[in-house]
Amino acid sequence: MNLLFHLAIPIKDITQAKSFYVEGLGCEVGRETAKAAILNFYGHQVTIHETPDELPRQNGIYPRHFGLIFPEEKDWENLVTKAKEKQLNFYQEPKTRFLGQLTEHRTFFLEDPFHNLLEFKFYRNYEAIFGGREIAAVGDR
Repeated sequence: MNLLFHLAIPIKDITQAKSFYVEGLGCEVGRETAKAAILNFYGHQVTIHETPDELPRQNGIYPRHFGLIFPEEKDWENLVTKAKEKQLNFYQEPKTRFLGQLTEHRTFFLEDPFHNLLEFKFYRNYEAIFGGREIAAVGDR
């Protein structure tokens, strides 16, 4: 079964959102209205919806963020380079987590103009993406 992921996120300004996601990250715009758009987020559907509500900044990466896991390290590195060239806001700079463990991975976080956090990862061991149940840890908590 080949499924696609869908996520809807709040934004305050459609033009600013398209600047970040389309010009910055390279997403493609699908259907759109004056207040919403469907984005091709690397083969997955992310829908951005304008809201009049205040969008508060989180205190840290938990509990809410989304992103991608790259199967190839070079693709992860290419996105790091692109994000820096486009001067996107790094919430956390690129780093390696859990060095030497099954769950070792490279990661960085971006923050869009509306405080949505995006994480991009590359795992050294592919099986760690869903496996590693013997390791009783998820995240930094």
